[in-house]
Amino acid sequence: MTADTHGYLASLLAAHGALPTGPAAWLARLRGAALERANALAVPTTRDEDWRFTDLSPLYKTSFQRAAAPAAAPADAIRRHFVPEAGSRLVFVDGYYSPELSTPQDDGEAYVGTLAGALRRDAARLEAQLARHAGFDDDAFAAVNTAYLHDCAVVAVPRGAKVGRPVQLLFVATQTERVAYPRVLAMVGGGAELTLVEDYLAIAEGAYFVNGVTELAVDENASLRHVRVQRDGEAAFHIATCVASLARDARYVSQSVSFGARISRLNHGVRQQGEGTDCQLDGLALVAGRQLADTHSFIDHARARGRSRQLHKCIVDGAGHAVFNGRILVRQGAQLTDSAQSSRNLLLTGRAHVDTKPQLEILADDVKCAHGATVGQLDQDHVFYLRSRGLSEPAARNLLTYAFAADVVDRIPVASLRGALEALALQRTQGKEQPE
Repeated sequence: MTADTHGYLASLLAAHGALPTGPAAWLARLRGAALERANALAVPTTRDEDWRFTDLSPLYKTSFQRAAAPAAAPADAIRRHFVPEAGSRLVFVDGYYSPELSTPQDDGEAYVGTLAGALRRDAARLEAQLARHAGFDDDAFAAVNTAYLHDCAVVAVPRGAKVGRPVQLLFVATQTERVAYPRVLAMVGGGAELTLVEDYLAIAEGAYFVNGVTELAVDENASLRHVRVQRDGEAAFHIATCVASLARDARYVSQSVSFGARISRLNHGVRQQGEGTDCQLDGLALVAGRQLADTHSFIDHARARGRSRQLHKCIVDGAGHAVFNGRILVRQGAQLTDSAQSSRNLLLTGRAHVDTKPQLEILADDVKCAHGATVGQLDQDHVFYLRSRGLSEPAARNLLTYAFAADVVDRIPVASLRGALEALALQRTQGKEQPE
């Protein structure tokens, strides 16, 4: 631990208020334990193996404070990002719940609401799940998030319920020099089905910091489709942890798309807690300028007959830097595991850079596993073919670059969001005639 890195955590915790008291004493204890752990940890540096490609020193040079009170929300600008297919919606502005922009739900199909309502509704279930999947013992950012756990987006689907319309969680940044601590807990009961959209975006320009934690508990034979979109401002910092725990025969499908932030990092974990699970992780990062986008994933096959598929793509323009570290662990006894991982990376300029590290650790002997990675530029034969059909060179390059991204975007199950992201991807992939 160094004085500088520990001091940065101290500055984040300087505005920490008194711990809550009352009927949720366990929540006060949880926050207290996280606060104690945060004070004992240091933030990561490039000397840490898991962070050696991601230099957070620009973040540590800026002092961010939590907003003291909710700001006046720019309602019209936020509503433009509503997913019309959503049956319920929770909106958080600069870290605070916005009831006037939200459409909560509490019926036989699902509970979609805040932490306070969930405590009144089923405190025992909440206590059994909150902070049980995304640990903070060795994660300074998760510890600070948990210490600031004043509110939380809670989605609870009862056993056997089929939520017919997506649930949208929208986290909006409108102020600079502020830090927000988004927290999500989604619990999908046995045999239930849910589509969850988790969306981070900026209304105002300037530097701010998003430090988020998402926990997903998918019970036996349940299904969760999870779309995570990160389109923060170009000067923003975004560090997040997302962990999905899968019970027997559960299915988890994730599409994660990252467009924004000066520096972003997603730690995405999947834990197999029962036999016969099925998970699919699709990721796409588009970076340009001097952006850095880092994805670390960990799929933990701890039981037999687990299946996983992972496709992660990066498009890097300008002097951008993308990082992908995908670890798949097949534990002893996890026989008949079927796992495949692919990392594909496209560099649009000579200054673009990517570090990719797919990993397989196999401790069982009856498995089928494969992984691979590619890094390259556009295929000149493909460019030539399109030019021979009448396209200019810039148009041919733009079309091929967009097609590379669309392979992931097209899998998003919500039509309006898919269309919006396709338009954004097309805008972001309008490259130059020649690589720099």
